[in-house]
Amino acid sequence: MIDIRKELPEIFDDFADGRKNAFLKVRDVKENGNPLIGVFCTFFPQELALAIGGTSVSLCSTSDETISEAEKDLPRNLCPLIKSSYGFAITDKCPFFYFSDLIVGETTCDGKKKMYEYLGETKNVHVMELPNTQSEEGLVLWEKEIHKMINILEEQFGRKITKEKLEEAIKIKNAERSAVKDFYGIMKEEEIPVTGLELWHVLTGITFEFNKQNIPEQLKELKEKIYSENKKITGRPRILITGCPIGAATEKVIEAVENNGGIVVGYENCGGAKAIDRNVEEGTDDPVRAIAEKYIQIGCACMSPNPNRIELLNRLIDEYKVDGVIDMHLQACQPFQVESLKIKRFANNDKNIPYISVETDYSQSDVGQLNTRIAAFIEML
Repeated sequence: MIDIRKELPEIFDDFADGRKNAFLKVRDVKENGNPLIGVFCTFFPQELALAIGGTSVSLCSTSDETISEAEKDLPRNLCPLIKSSYGFAITDKCPFFYFSDLIVGETTCDGKKKMYEYLGETKNVHVMELPNTQSEEGLVLWEKEIHKMINILEEQFGRKITKEKLEEAIKIKNAERSAVKDFYGIMKEEEIPVTGLELWHVLTGITFEFNKQNIPEQLKELKEKIYSENKKITGRPRILITGCPIGAATEKVIEAVENNGGIVVGYENCGGAKAIDRNVEEGTDDPVRAIAEKYIQIGCACMSPNPNRIELLNRLIDEYKVDGVIDMHLQACQPFQVESLKIKRFANNDKNIPYISVETDYSQSDVGQLNTRIAAFIEML
C-alpha cells in the first residue's frame, strides 16, 4: 500500500489551508460590515449573497468533533453530516457559525428539516423550500422561494438587490464556476499532473475564498505552476467518486483509492462537478428566473426523478476515461442509498464499467475495511 499522507507540494499550500485561513479572514469580513451568510447546501444561490454586498460560506459539518454533543439532542442513528452541523452550531466551535448573520437551510432531506427547527432556537435561520422534482411546477415554486430569500436579505440588511446587482453577481459566479471547471479538467489527461487528493484540496479550498473575483486568476496561476512541476501520474486505474458530499473526515475514501494504486480523476459529488457544471444564463430579462433555472437543475438524489445526475455521470465517465465508479454513502442518507441501484445499473449496463458502493461515517474506525474493499475493487480493474 502506498502512503499518500504526506505534505502537499508548496504550490498547494494556500488552497489546502483555505478553510483554516478563512477562519482568520472571517473576522475581517464582519469588521468591514459585510453580510455573512452561512449555508449548508449547493442549492443556495450564492449570487444573492454577492448582490447584497456580502458573501456566503459553507458551514462546518465534516468532522466528528462535535457529534457527541449533537447526540444529546438528536438520534444517534441520524446522518453524521446533520449531527456534525448541529453540533458545531450549538457548541460555537466553528467561527463561520459564530459570525454568520443568517444561516440558510433547505429542504433536501427530512433529517435536516427537523434539525433546522432546533437550530433556529439559537441561530437566525431561514429554510428555503426546495421542490423535490425538476418539473415546471417545481421551477415556479423554487423561483418564488428565491424571491422570498431576496426579500428576507433586503429586510435584514437594509440593502436593495437590484437587477443590475444580480446581473453583476451572475457574471462573477459564472466566471468562478468556469474557472473551476477548467481547472479540474486537467484530470482528463493521460498523464495526470496531480493526485485526486491534491485536486480535492483545491476544490475545497476555493470555497473559502471570500473574494470570488480573485478565483479565476488564482486558479490560472496554480494551473501554470502545476504544469511547470512536470509531474506525471500514469498507469493507475481512473476512478470517479459520486454520492454524498465529501470533506475532511471522508477524505479517507480518496486516500483508500490512492493508497491502493488508483487515482481519483473526478468528483460528481456536491463539492465537485455537480454544483458547478451549469452556469446561469446571462443577459436575460429576468435574472431571478435564470438563477432558479440553473440551481434547480443540480442532480441531487433529493430530486425524483433525477435524470441530471445520470446525464452528468455519463459525460464525466467519457471525458475523464473512467475505469470504475465508487458511490460513497453517509450512514442513514436514504436518498443516495436508494438511488445507488440506478447508478449501479447505469455504470454496469450502460457504460460497461465496474461499480462499488461504500457506506461510511465521520469516524476513522472503518479505515481498514474501506482500504480492504477499495483495494479489492481496484485490483479487479
